[in-house]
Amino acid sequence: MAGLRAPRRPIFAANWKMNLLRDEAESFCNDLRGALGSPEADVVIFPAAPLLDSVARSIEGLSVMVGGQDVHHESEGAFTGDVSAPQLLDAGCVWALCGHSERRRDHAETDSLVGAKARAALDHGLLPMICLGETQSQRKAGETMDTLSRQLHAVLDAIESSLDEEGEPRFALAYEPVWAIGTGATATPALAQEAHDFLRTRLAERLGTRRASQVRILYGGSAKPGNVAELIAEPDIDGFLVGGASLDSVSFRAIIHNSAAAG
Repeated sequence: MAGLRAPRRPIFAANWKMNLLRDEAESFCNDLRGALGSPEADVVIFPAAPLLDSVARSIEGLSVMVGGQDVHHESEGAFTGDVSAPQLLDAGCVWALCGHSERRRDHAETDSLVGAKARAALDHGLLPMICLGETQSQRKAGETMDTLSRQLHAVLDAIESSLDEEGEPRFALAYEPVWAIGTGATATPALAQEAHDFLRTRLAERLGTRRASQVRILYGGSAKPGNVAELIAEPDIDGFLVGGASLDSVSFRAIIHNSAAAG
């Protein structure tokens, strides 16, 4: 399905993970003022939970959204340390990450749990950004596409009934080859495009060609200013979920600007 190109608005997402303190986060947001202009893209910041309110206040007046790095599949209850979709909304969030590889690895999140989290986000009005990707051992074993298919179908099983058949899909995917996260290694544009095209083809089988063409699929795996232009030139790459390079406002702005220049 490569080249099936609906007018998809790119997304540039900063995943700060467990980094930055309040003053640093506020400084980052202030650096964005006057620097982004009105990009033809969506910009999202995913700060650690204690920073959500501060970041939401700091980006007021900017064309920037805030999201939670995780969301619980229940709306309330005795779940110490977790954050619910209503709480994220109350803190000013628009998006929620679901199934980031570090959550899958460090917290044993299963495909079905990731699906339940994405469904909870949708049911409460959040937009889930659903992370998918293979480990190095899975790629070496030739299991990349089987892994992506399993992860994607588990999520679609959970959320498909809640999607509006007429409107645009209210979720995004982020392909993150686990072997490239934080390692400095990056999938070649051809490898990344192959995975993105595969995901869009599987989406079309479940949701139909029109809706599949509207789903935005981000690349996440050591994206940085020097490699984003050639990546986003691929027909099925619709932006970036940025980790380490998003901790510096100059670097993050360069990723947005370099991508726009390539388009």
